[in-house]
Amino acid sequence: MNHSPALSFALVDICGLHKSFGSTEVLKGIDLQVQRKEVVCIIGKSGSGKSTLLRCINGLETFERGSLAVDGQPLQHGDANAMRELRQQVGMIFQSFNLFPHLSAGRNVMLAPTLVKDIPKEDAKVRAQALLERVGLGSLFDRMPDQLSGGQQQRVAIARALAMAPSVLLCDEITSALDPELVGEVLQVVEMLADEGMTLILVTHEMGFARKVSDRVVFMHQGLIHESGTPDDIFNRPQTPELKQFLSALRD
Repeated sequence: MNHSPALSFALVDICGLHKSFGSTEVLKGIDLQVQRKEVVCIIGKSGSGKSTLLRCINGLETFERGSLAVDGQPLQHGDANAMRELRQQVGMIFQSFNLFPHLSAGRNVMLAPTLVKDIPKEDAKVRAQALLERVGLGSLFDRMPDQLSGGQQQRVAIARALAMAPSVLLCDEITSALDPELVGEVLQVVEMLADEGMTLILVTHEMGFARKVSDRVVFMHQGLIHESGTPDDIFNRPQTPELKQFLSALRD
């Protein structure tokens, strides 16, 4: 057995991460390592720093102190090439679907691979069609975003993120803008990706879903990782008053 040392490091490696907006410190020293094929759900109250942490991982936010590496590559804001590489490794799906309104569902999925990776249009089209089929929208290639439901738009956004074949997918409250009856169809797709071995970091308030798909649940509180453990540990055996209070507030 020759294990290459390359596989021993975490896919996402965050050490001592500090981030402030003005005089407000939002992340106060985050340490988080996410392994390949791991599904990590981040829970916590609004304002605890969850979304900011995701935005740091994909380079949308700069940070003041600490280090962040994806697949062994340190994130370097000053280096445009390094940032481009990073963004190809890290897919992100947001609350709002952010589809280009003037492009059909299929063209939304094709756009980044043709622009960034120079993939020929025909190949990108075949791939986009396959990705739409994976998220259950194979027949809607030519539909415009405004002809799709919120759940369908979010599934197109997932297909679009997958089009770059990222090594990790970040999901920021991706069901919070959806009508309740549409949440399930989006979570089903995420669950399928988890089953297929995609590395996922999800900020979510769908606790039943977090319990079902996570390998690990991270509870953030006031800019720190307050508790971290298996879904069973976090939901059934919370250790701190803050997590107990957070969970009991959800049940009310």
